Amino acid sequence: MKTFDFSPSPWVPFKDKQEINRVLNISREDIEKHPNPDFKIKVVPDVDVDPIWITDMFCRIKHSSDTGEKLVMILPNPDPGYRHVARLINACNLDCRNIHAFAMDEYADEHGNIAPEEWEFGFTHSMMKYFYYEIDEKLRPPKKQIVGFTNKNLKDYGKMIDDLGGADICYCGPGWTGHLAFIEPDAPEFKGTYEEWREMGARICTLSPFTIAQNSLHGFFGKSGNLAAIPPKAATIGPAEVIKAKHRIDVHAITVHGTSTSWQRFICRLVLHGPVTPLVPESVLQTLPTDVYVSETIAQNIEPDWDKGY
Repeated sequence: MKTFDFSPSPWVPFKDKQEINRVLNISREDIEKHPNPDFKIKVVPDVDVDPIWITDMFCRIKHSSDTGEKLVMILPNPDPGYRHVARLINACNLDCRNIHAFAMDEYADEHGNIAPEEWEFGFTHSMMKYFYYEIDEKLRPPKKQIVGFTNKNLKDYGKMIDDLGGADICYCGPGWTGHLAFIEPDAPEFKGTYEEWREMGARICTLSPFTIAQNSLHGFFGKSGNLAAIPPKAATIGPAEVIKAKHRIDVHAITVHGTSTSWQRFICRLVLHGPVTPLVPESVLQTLPTDVYVSETIAQNIEPDWDKGY
């Protein structure tokens, strides 16, 4: 039989076909295995994914309330699940005065102007709507302690976290490119050697076309593939803020609105078991104490499904 060989598109950030083929063949049974004992991977039922991070976040907030200790969190896209955390806070009457939360990213326009809190599609707007304002007013921390990116604070964003002693926890999950927050593998703003890249802090970066396509499927944007709805740039934390965090929880559980189809099934394997490289930004987690939770759907073996078209 004739073979048909080709190189990945120039748009694809990570092109090592040998490594790609190797991780493609990592089975459900082997996905939890990793040589770094501090990098702990666990496959869990799909229905358990949200309760796991909600429980972790709530327990940290309860500890802060009980002890009066400061809690510093880096939070990802604040989907409506944050309302469950707020509901538990209210039910248990937890004092949140010592909580400091930082959004890990926010959209920006083509000139690098960061979306304001009032923009209803922005992450800061959602963090306030689904988390902060859902907490009873008497229990909330001062609003200044719930921080999103602005044009004014961008240059000092990492320092603001450092001045609090660094983040206690960074919650994250891989994008289609393997990005962490909006740390894109093909963004010119994050070019450098691996050692230089690890030291890079918060900045404006250019979004990958794959990220724009991914986010065009979000419910916020009508889940319709409207590429023009997604801003071209974003403010984001850098690898430095992730690395400095005392711990990380990484979640791999995104499917196409509850189906078994998922762009995350492959990038999950590349992130968790491929080479550690800026070309796959989330791969840096392999070198850090991190708890990774992979849903059963994402952990499924990757194999052709000849009965499915688009």
